[in-house]
Amino acid sequence: MSTSLDPRRAFLRTGATLSAVGLAMLAGRPALAQGMKADVAKDVDILNIALGLEHEAINAYQLGAGSGLLQKPVLDVAVQFQGHHKAHRDALAATIRQLGGQPVAEKKLDEYARNLKADSLKSQADVLSLAARLELGATNAYLSVIPPLSDRALAQVAARLAADETMHFTVLSSALGRPLPANALSFGA
Repeated sequence: MSTSLDPRRAFLRTGATLSAVGLAMLAGRPALAQGMKADVAKDVDILNIALGLEHEAINAYQLGAGSGLLQKPVLDVAVQFQGHHKAHRDALAATIRQLGGQPVAEKKLDEYARNLKADSLKSQADVLSLAARLELGATNAYLSVIPPLSDRALAQVAARLAADETMHFTVLSSALGRPLPANALSFGA
């Protein structure tokens, strides 16, 4: 089992308890966060796990783009998805700083290559399969923070992040010729 999945499991094991303050800050709505109670240290820890996942996704797409295995239209989509992950990264890092925390540092590309077993990527399908697996894990991780939220605006922020990841997974699955999930309610379980 890949060590790259460990951060996702840690994220899910947190009990999905990112506070309303943390999500309000992530949403760029500091006024909404005023007067709310929060365990800021816990929020920073959860946000740093999410940030680590975004670092991993950015570097996975970089490895795929640099592999020479992706055909032009697929490469364009991979670069676009990488851009989405960079936007997620920037929002998470800014929120962590606003909460007084230190964003987790990005690792070196070769460390991601080892953890993701990039040397085993031999075809475009291999690259897309890796990306689809990571996107599915990110979808489920972001969905896990929605249920405990009582504020609809904050739940929407988490849902929007999950929606991006779900879109990525769906596009990648389609590109691989894989069927979409047959059952309803198949994400987040």
